[in-house]
Formats: sequence, structure tokens, C-alpha cells
Amino acid sequence: MRAAAALAIAALVISLGVVQLASYALDRSAAVPGSVPAHIPAAFGLAVYRALDRVAPAPFVEATLAAHALANDEDDAAQHYALRMPASPARDELLAQTALARGDETLALEYDLAAPDVDAVSRAALARASTDPEGAYRLELQLKDRLLLLTTHPDAVAEAYWNLGQYGNQSAWRKVPESAEQHAWLRRADGDFESAVSLAPLSEKYALSAGNQSALLGDFARARALFAQAAEIDPGGADAIAGLGIAAFASGDASLARLYLARARALDPQALMVRALERDLAKGRVIE
Repeated sequence: MRAAAALAIAALVISLGVVQLASYALDRSAAVPGSVPAHIPAAFGLAVYRALDRVAPAPFVEATLAAHALANDEDDAAQHYALRMPASPARDELLAQTALARGDETLALEYDLAAPDVDAVSRAALARASTDPEGAYRLELQLKDRLLLLTTHPDAVAEAYWNLGQYGNQSAWRKVPESAEQHAWLRRADGDFESAVSLAPLSEKYALSAGNQSALLGDFARARALFAQAAEIDPGGADAIAGLGIAAFASGDASLARLYLARARALDPQALMVRALERDLAKGRVIE
């Protein structure tokens, strides 16, 4: 019995070693030149994994074979192996890559949303934004809803809300100025920025965007609170200090606005909101 157990253990160790060598072989392109893995033929690794696929199929085997097929432009084989995997983000990502390799961007995007592959979907939305910001908004909205459903990506949800605010504003500027439709888009973007701030209250970027949106909509009390929040997060942020000046100027306090401008200039004279505050003040009197 001891001999049988020893043989079984030895066989297991050898099997694991063979699988490890096969993994090295299939990933030999990433190996250091001259190292042992770099000298293992890829055909050996492929043969081992195909044998495993026949006798003991497992998700990591199917995933490895699918990835190898994709790397070698074998799209049908990649899809075959990916479809044999259980439902999972890894499966959806492989199917998205396969669809993309075949030129089916629509199907690839559906799989990216299912995964979800946040970076891939966000890139697709950004690519649409210049010509179809409403389409970008809809796509980002799908991503946000998917992330909310999973409840495992709070930071990504906040970023999706911020992106929605950006696309909402871009959509607004394509509408008739001062129209109800334009105002509706601006309000929608305002809600998205506010949601980003609620989810990530320590993000200066979100607080600044929400503050600017409030100022754009004429709610300077709320803008002041948001700029103050951004300044508390980063006391050295010129944009937040200049934002406080913008809110002060809009409320009729030009003297306080100039004080904020001086502080913001000292931090970063080239900051975008410093320039905006300078323009606001220049409308009333020449800035010294």
C-alpha cells in the first residue's frame, strides 16, 4: 500500500510538472530569452493541453487553448474552446476577443458588457462621443447598470456616472441653445455628476465637475459647497480655489473673488478655472 501511494504521488507530481512545462511552452513568447521555458516547443504545450481537454476538460484548459487559438488567428477554434467554459467574465472576455477578431464589433461589445470589461466598453463609448454623444451616453448607461447589478465595482460605477455627466453635457451642446431639450440634458448630467460625488466623496475630480455643473445651472450656493469640498480634498488644487472665486463673483462679491484668484494663481496660473475666473472678473474691471 505504501508503494502504491508513493507511485500515485510520484505520478501526480510528474503530471503537474508536465502541465507546468506545457504552460511555459504556450507562454514562451513572454519567457526570458535563453531561459528553460523559452526552449520548450509550443507544439509540446499544445499537445499536452489538447490531451487534457480530451480526458479532463477544465475551465483553465479551455481558456488556455482559446487564448492560444486567438493568438494564432484560429478564430473558430477560439470560439469552440471559449463556449465550452462555464459562464464567467473570463468566458465573455474571450468571446468578445473572438468576435472582435472576426470584425463583429457589435457582438464583441455585447460580450464586453456581459463580462463586464470596463476598459473596453469605456473606450467604445469614448470613441462614439465625438460624433454621437447620445449614443455614447446610452452605452455608458448600460455599463453603469451592469456594474450596479454586480455590486462589486463601486469605483467603476462612480467613474461611469462621471462619464455619463461628460456625455450628457456634450449632448446638451448639440441642442438648440436655451431649449427645453438642452436644459434637460444639462440637468441629467448634473444628476450624474452628483451621483459620482455621492459614491466617491473623496474624489476632487468628481466634486469639481459637479461644482462646475451647478454653476452652469445657476445654483451657486451648491457650487460653492462642492468647490469647498474639492479644496478640502486637495488644498493645493488651483481649480477648486478658483471655483470658489467663480461662485463668489457670481454672488456679487468681486473683492472675495479676487482674493481667491490670487490664491489660485499662486498655485497654478495656467489652471483652466483660474483662466475662467480671470475672464469673469475681466468683464467687470481690469485684473491687476
